[in-house]
Order: sequence, then structure tokens, then C-alpha cells
Amino acid sequence: MSTTAPTAPVAGVGVAPGTTATTAPRAARKRAVRPDGTPRWAELAARATVWATVPSGLWRLALGVGIPVGFSGELAAVFEHNTPGWGTAYLVTLSGLAEFLAFLTLGLVRPWGEVAPSWIPLIGGRAVRPLAAIVPAAIGSAVLTYIGTSALFGGWADQLSDPEAPQGLAAVVMTLCYLPMVAWGPLVAAVTFAYARRTLGRRR
Repeated sequence: MSTTAPTAPVAGVGVAPGTTATTAPRAARKRAVRPDGTPRWAELAARATVWATVPSGLWRLALGVGIPVGFSGELAAVFEHNTPGWGTAYLVTLSGLAEFLAFLTLGLVRPWGEVAPSWIPLIGGRAVRPLAAIVPAAIGSAVLTYIGTSALFGGWADQLSDPEAPQGLAAVVMTLCYLPMVAWGPLVAAVTFAYARRTLGRRR
């Protein structure tokens, strides 16, 4: 008769109670996807889209209220003459519009991107047709990607080469504020892909 004490299985070492080494990876994969099928990475990309427009918006608001941001010569005179003034209204509107468009990306990972909120006239409470969201988002991402790529590869350098444009530290601050917007288009494209894959897949 053997006197060797039974040993505990080692396969589950380090695994939470009630799980096994086999089920743990499955649980991790499930946490990476919400119940509605939205991947975790798409949620994070949508949030990043909103934040990508914030630094440039704050920079424009600073310019709009008359804070010196580094322009000189005639450009500085134009801004000083129109801010505060109609130039302020323009810059505030532009910043608000950019943030609003970025915020719409959240609809691709939120329930209101599939069912219109009840407070919206005429379409409130109705299901959103996937292509009605996919097509504008895809076009927008393509345009934004083109603008961002053009700025990154030549356009931005050309603007900063103007002697009246911000120079030195002011140019660095301006660049850092606008640099996140280069990611705006690709982020929208990624979130749109996830939305299309989820919503169009349900119709098959």
C-alpha cells in the first residue's frame, strides 16, 4: 500500500478560484469584447479620437482671446485687430465643430450609433442603418487622413517656413498641439471598420 500523499494539480497554479488554465485565456478574450460585440480596442480608439482634437482646439481658443502664440508682422497685426472680435467667433466655432465631429465617432461604439436617441425629431427611437453611419465616417476618415498626411509630409514645414509664423518655442508648442490631429483620420477609420464588421455581420 502506497503511503505517498496525493499532490494537488499544478495546472491551475496562479489561476483565479473557479477557473482553470484553459478557461482563463477565454475569459480574458471575452473581456476584450463587450456584450454587443464592440472590441475593447475600438472603444479606446473612439475615446482617443475625441482627445486628439483637444490640444489644437485649446491653441485656437488661446489665439482667439488674444493670447500671443508667436505670430509676427502682418499676420500678428491681423490677429490683433480681429481678436477678440469676429476672429474669436470663427476660431471658437472651428474648434467646437472639430470637437463635435470627433465626438460623433463615439456613436460608432455606443448604443446611440445603432438606435437613434428618442429626443431626436423624426428619427428618434429608430434603428440606424449601418451604411448611414459607415459611409460618412469612411469619407471623413479618408479626408482627415489625407489632410494629416499632407501636413506631416511637407505642408506643415511650408507653413512654418513663413517668417511671420511662430518660431522657436512657439513653433514647438503649436506643432505639439496640432500633431495629435494626424492620428484623427486613422483612428476614425479603425473605429469605422469595427462598427461595420459588427453591424453588417448581424445582417448576414
